[in-house]
Amino acid sequence: MANDNKIETLISARKSLKLSLEKSKALGLALGKAGPRLEEINQRLPSLAAAVRPIRADKDALVAVGGHINRAVSPAAAVLKVFDAVHGLEKSLLSDPRNDLPGYLSVLKRLEEALKFLADNCGLAIQWLEDIVEYLEDNSVADERFLSNLKKSLKNLRELQDDGERAHLDGGLLDAALDKLENEFRRLLTEHSNPLPMSSSSSLGEQACIAPSPLPVSVIQKLQAILGRLMANKRLDKCISIYVEVRSSNVRASLQALNLDYLEISVSEFNDVTSIEGYIAQWGKHLEFAVKHLFEAEYKLCIDVFERMGLDVWMGCFAKIAAQAVALQREIPPPPDGSVPKLVIIIIDYCNKLLGDDYKTILTQVLVIHRSWKHEIFRERVLVNEVLNIIKAIEQNLETWMKVIQDGTLSHFFAMNNHWYLYKHLKGTKVGDLLGDSWLKEHEQSKDYHSTYFLKDSWGKLPGHLSREGLLMFSGGRATARDLVKKRLKAFNEAFDEMYTKQSNWVVYDKDLREKTCQVVVQAVVPVYRSYMQNYGPLVEQDASSSKYAKYTVQTLEKMLMSLFQPKPGRYGSFKGRQSSGKFNNGVADLRRTASAVV
Repeated sequence: MANDNKIETLISARKSLKLSLEKSKALGLALGKAGPRLEEINQRLPSLAAAVRPIRADKDALVAVGGHINRAVSPAAAVLKVFDAVHGLEKSLLSDPRNDLPGYLSVLKRLEEALKFLADNCGLAIQWLEDIVEYLEDNSVADERFLSNLKKSLKNLRELQDDGERAHLDGGLLDAALDKLENEFRRLLTEHSNPLPMSSSSSLGEQACIAPSPLPVSVIQKLQAILGRLMANKRLDKCISIYVEVRSSNVRASLQALNLDYLEISVSEFNDVTSIEGYIAQWGKHLEFAVKHLFEAEYKLCIDVFERMGLDVWMGCFAKIAAQAVALQREIPPPPDGSVPKLVIIIIDYCNKLLGDDYKTILTQVLVIHRSWKHEIFRERVLVNEVLNIIKAIEQNLETWMKVIQDGTLSHFFAMNNHWYLYKHLKGTKVGDLLGDSWLKEHEQSKDYHSTYFLKDSWGKLPGHLSREGLLMFSGGRATARDLVKKRLKAFNEAFDEMYTKQSNWVVYDKDLREKTCQVVVQAVVPVYRSYMQNYGPLVEQDASSSKYAKYTVQTLEKMLMSLFQPKPGRYGSFKGRQSSGKFNNGVADLRRTASAVV
């Protein structure tokens, strides 16, 4: 019995001990879990302390902070309100201006005003917000992490404000609207620009006066309204470019309708001087139409459209249109044979006649009468200046043609030809006297310059094929020397044939210049060839294929070179029929047309 009680006691003790162990184990596990939580709480305590720090701030600072915040937030709220208004304009400004141009311009002006407000006040709003952040930080009345994030955001806003990019304020809306206005400006111009036809009447003087403007008044008013907004946004230059592009295209179309094909007629197609006079008369009519009708219309239109922009703007616009119209004529390619263009020949002769003794008196009388109709005094210098301007225009065209020619040798040949023509045909004339000796001398020197480079870039390279290297002592044996001579003669013949074939189509009209140029070419090639053949010709002359290498005799080579640059039959200098007596049959009429173009 006693033993049974002891056993029960042991069992009870074991159960109690086991329960205690389990509780200890559970407590250990609980303590293990509590460690990280306590660590987490420990880490959060600083932020919690920072969050409750404002509660411990000075009472006066807490009371005053509300007023500071309100003063800072009010400007920022106004800026945000304007931002919202800007976004509200987006739909209207991304629509097509043609549907309601006045309304579109009104909305655009509201956008400009909004952007000006933002540009003026964004910086101020940021400054106020920076001040309140500084106040909160100094008085410890806000969470440091919150203040740090706020300072970072304000810093980003300040950087965007300082870089000056307008797109930051409107997301590029203003630029998109201005692009649409430019497109509308182009559309209005294009749809209302029509080529001006030349009257079919026999006299241009009978052609009805042109309207004050080629465009309707309503269109001009729209263009001016668009210009005002574009100018306010520094886009005037782009607008001028569009205007010049469209109106220049219209002028070109008007000029092309004149049928200027006669300017393409080759000199060989003129039967006599009289036929040239007819084309000069036609050119005079076309010139009068271009100056008094076509360009006068453009001049008036430039004034109408750009008068509010100032004198320099509309004058510059007209000058660009006129210059591009002249450039149209410069697009006519230079003669492929490198000769003097027929237009240069005709105009130089015409200018010499205008100031010659046979015509000057009549022309002066015409100009005096013409000026008297306008109650103006005739000044002889007016005619002189216009003739000199024509000569300067010829020089500009020649410079342009030289740049167009891609073959450098032909370009120098063309320049040599034309500089000499100007020098020779103006020297000793009234026009030449007006231009002066220095001008004439400059063209003579230019002729020499281009002649030198023409020779250097073409025939001057041929002697290089006849090298004597390796031949002086026949160091490699007679067979080796023969092979070298064959190789070099073959290269010389190929280069000569290619150059001769190409330049056989080139022309120098002036006999003296042609003979001198041929002699220079002969001196550059023939002596070297003669010496080479005398020394090394025997090496190949006994060969079965000698004619393949000793292709030309010295005499044949010289004769071929002296025959270069000859005018083709029927070309310059072969005009048939009567010679002009010094006065055109229709001289007075031509002079009147010339006078109208000059004045």
